[in-house]
Amino acid sequence: MSFDLILFGGTGDLVWRKIMPALFQAFRHGSLPAGGRIVGVARDDLSDDQYRALIKSRFDNVELAKRPSEEEFSRFAALLGYLRMDLSNPADYAGLAARLQQRPADVVVMYVATAPSLFTTVCEQIAAAGLNGPQTRVVLEKPLGHDLASNRAINKTVRSVLSEQQIFRIDHYLGKPSVQNLFALRFGNSLFEPLWRRETIANIQITIAEDLGVEKRGAFYDSTGALRDMVQNHALQLLCAIGMEPPINSHADAIRDEKLKVLRSLKPWTPETLGQHVVRGQYAAGNIDGEPVPGYRDEKGVPPDSRTETFVALRTEIANWRWAGVPFYIRTGKRLAGRDAHIEVNFRPAPHAIFKASTSGSNVANRLVINLQPKDGLELHLLAQGADQRRGTSSLAPVQLDLDFDKRFGSERVGAYERLLLDVIDGRLNLFVRSDEQEEAWRWVEPILDSWSNDSGAPRPYAAGSWGPSAASAMIARDGYCWSEEC
Repeated sequence: MSFDLILFGGTGDLVWRKIMPALFQAFRHGSLPAGGRIVGVARDDLSDDQYRALIKSRFDNVELAKRPSEEEFSRFAALLGYLRMDLSNPADYAGLAARLQQRPADVVVMYVATAPSLFTTVCEQIAAAGLNGPQTRVVLEKPLGHDLASNRAINKTVRSVLSEQQIFRIDHYLGKPSVQNLFALRFGNSLFEPLWRRETIANIQITIAEDLGVEKRGAFYDSTGALRDMVQNHALQLLCAIGMEPPINSHADAIRDEKLKVLRSLKPWTPETLGQHVVRGQYAAGNIDGEPVPGYRDEKGVPPDSRTETFVALRTEIANWRWAGVPFYIRTGKRLAGRDAHIEVNFRPAPHAIFKASTSGSNVANRLVINLQPKDGLELHLLAQGADQRRGTSSLAPVQLDLDFDKRFGSERVGAYERLLLDVIDGRLNLFVRSDEQEEAWRWVEPILDSWSNDSGAPRPYAAGSWGPSAASAMIARDGYCWSEEC
C-alpha cells in the first residue's frame, strides 16, 4: 500500500522530537508500508537535501537506541522530501496538490503539527485544493481548542470538509504500550473485572508527574496551563480507560461510546466542590537532582505576574452503578519530585481481620499499580505470612508481584507515536478521540477554568522538586486517604 505523509510544521519541535523518530523506528522494524513518501511542510526555504540534513542533525538529540546508523538513515532519507509553504496562502496548497499528483498514493495522511489557530485554515485550504478525497486522513494534534467554544468551532469546520472517519484526533497517551495493557488487563482477562467496582475498590489515583519545567515553551505554556495541557486530554482519557464498561467488541465506535458514557457520568462541579476538590499550584524556585532551578515566573517567556497553573490536583466521582461513591483523584504537574506516571487502584481492606496487626503492614489494603512511565508494567501489592510465623504468630507482611513489560517484551515494544502513525496509515480509529468525547471533556473542565478566571488569587506556590502544594495532600486526606509517596 503506497502512502503520502504530509507533515505540516515539518521543521517544528514535535516533528523532530517525536514523529520522525517514530517513523524511523517503524521503518527499522519493517512495519512502515513500502512505497511511502514523507514530506515536511514549513515556511523555511529548504531543498529536499537540506531538509534531510536537518532531520539527520536532529537525530543526534534523540535517545541512543533510536538513532539510525549512517546506512540506516541513508535508506530512510530516501523517503523524505520537503515543500516550502505559507499555510495561510491558498496558492501554496495548489503546489502541494501538484506534488502529490506526480505519484498518486493509496492513502494521503495530512499531519497538522502546527499551532491550533491554524487547524481550521489548513483543513479549509486542503478542501479548497481538492485534497480532501476519501483517501485523505487528517491528524490533529492537541490542544484542539482553548475552551469548549473554540473546540466546537474547530470540529464544526473540520467536519464540514471531512467525514468523521477521516479525522484522527491524536492523544499519544492512548498509544502507550502500558495503556494498551490496561485495556488488555481489563477486557482480555477475567481475573479483575468482577472486582472492578465500588464494592471492592476504595479509591483510584491517577498521577502524571514531570520533573522538567516549561523548557523553551514558556510563552506557549503560559497560555495553556496544566489543566488544558494534561487533564482535559491525557488524564481524562486514562480515567475513561479505568472507568468504562466493557465494550461489545474492539471496534473504534464501540470503545469510544463507552468512554463517552464515563465523561457524561462525571459529577458536575458546584461552587462548593470547586473550592474543596480542585487545587491549582505554580512551582517556585527549588532543587532538582541537587541542582537549583528557577521558579515558573522566572522562566523565559513567562510574565512575572503569571497566574497560570503548573500543577492541578482534583477529586471527582463517576455517578453510575459501578462506581457510585468511589473517589477518583487526578494530579499532574511540572517540576515535581520525579518523572512518574501511574494509576493506583486501592482495594478495600478485608471485611473482618483474623490476623494480628503488626508493624509489618498487616493493616495495609491491596493495591494494583499500573505504571505508565518511566517504568512500564504492573505491580500487585498483597499481604502474606512474614518471618513472624516462626514464632507461631499470625501477622502479615506486604509483598508484591512486579511485572516489567520492557523486560518481558524487550525489543518487541512499539512506541506510542509509532503505533498511532501506523494506525492512521491503516485507517484504524480505535486509539483516537471522537469529537463528542472531546467536547464532553471540555464541558466538564470549563467550570474549573471559569472559576479560576473569576478568582483574583494566585495559584498556590510549591517548591520545585516537591510533590506539589500541601493543599493537594489535605484534599485527599479529608477522605481518609493519601498519595502513594505519603502512605
